[in-house]
Amino acid sequence: MMRETRLVVGATAAGVLAAVGIAALLINIQQRKDEARNPFFRVVALDDSTDDPEIWGKNFPLQYDGYKRTVDMVRTRYGGSEAKQRTPTEADPRSVVAQSKIEEDQRLKTIWAGYAFAKDFREERGHAYMLEDQTYTERQRVAKQPGTCMHCHASVYVPYKRLGGGDLIRGFETMNQMPYAEARKEVKHPVACIDCHDSQTMALRVTRPGFLEGIKALKAGEGIQDYDPNKHATRQEMRSFVCGQCHVEYYFKGPEKRLVYPWAKGLRVDQIYATYAENGHKDWTHAESGAPALKAQHPEFELWSQGIHSRAGVACADCHMPYKREGGMKISDHHVRSPLLNVNRSCQTCHKATEDELKSRVHTIQARTHELRNRAMDAVVALIGDLKVAGKRKVPEAKLAKARELQRRAQFYLDFVEAENSTGFHADQEAARVLGESIDYARQGQLALRD
Repeated sequence: MMRETRLVVGATAAGVLAAVGIAALLINIQQRKDEARNPFFRVVALDDSTDDPEIWGKNFPLQYDGYKRTVDMVRTRYGGSEAKQRTPTEADPRSVVAQSKIEEDQRLKTIWAGYAFAKDFREERGHAYMLEDQTYTERQRVAKQPGTCMHCHASVYVPYKRLGGGDLIRGFETMNQMPYAEARKEVKHPVACIDCHDSQTMALRVTRPGFLEGIKALKAGEGIQDYDPNKHATRQEMRSFVCGQCHVEYYFKGPEKRLVYPWAKGLRVDQIYATYAENGHKDWTHAESGAPALKAQHPEFELWSQGIHSRAGVACADCHMPYKREGGMKISDHHVRSPLLNVNRSCQTCHKATEDELKSRVHTIQARTHELRNRAMDAVVALIGDLKVAGKRKVPEAKLAKARELQRRAQFYLDFVEAENSTGFHADQEAARVLGESIDYARQGQLALRD
């Protein structure tokens, strides 16, 4: 009898435990469903003038936590920033900076002789430092930089609207013409939530006038008139366009220093060079050769557009801000960084290979690109040296002009890959083509100087 009682009690207890477990599971499932249905809690009201990311972070703490982690300084094999200690001064209060690229490779000083980049050019740090590092770079002291620089180094949407009396383009044009120090007083934050998101719907949006005008010109060249990414782009396209607002090649047009993305003929380096050849733009006159030189900026968007990932519909954010799970929510990781530091979520979502294998593939591409880059660097430096000697020997001006034009082109092609921060990975075959042509143009320049 006691045995039967124990069995009944045991069975009842097991049933109760099972019921409790099932109830807990159902509650957990419901909680996850609720999390997915309500991805954030509105703690504060946001509007189109809220540019402080910390305020947005009250509603979106998980995304804000990732955003704050862009202070990380981690070096990969061919890129990333390595922390270098320095003694703060009144002019520059930074105690840590990234390593100097011109000290790592002295050839860059020759290539940029007479230009501010020959005085200070460092490895890029995370988004958290983009305004600080632009403010205190030595280039500010050796060149009179305009307010145009804020376009890609600060949260400018609200300042542009304020300066333009509500008109974004008018405010953009106003800040472009300001001296840098004056424009710096108008901005407070590096890139912020409002630069990429609508404050009410959280939808992605393009806020940078340079991109709005550049992509409109690009699409017009393809036969699509009045293109507006905020109206016509897909969400997947926007996951690259918001990055392409700043990670691009550009130039300052005219005395008003209007920022222009030279995309009217296309995004390839030769199409961009053709635009510069047509409008006669130069960034400076090379101090050693006299060539009308060009400085490529950071054309990640342009090179990526020529690569296999772009053709496959993979967006910048898929690799640099991959999706991740937080409870029942799926969010983009706002800790923007190299995919090599996040291979599992960045790469293995699509590529079914081990982390070591995927890193090896990347490193192989980058090593080959870097070797070609070195050959192109040697070729351009050799041409500059020959031009320097030829200038002293009174070589006919026609020969000098031809060689200088070839230096201008060879140098820009080299710099297009050098200034692009993937060491060729965004489009490895295109990067190899560009560097190969750079070497060829440099050698043609040397031949042009021969008797």
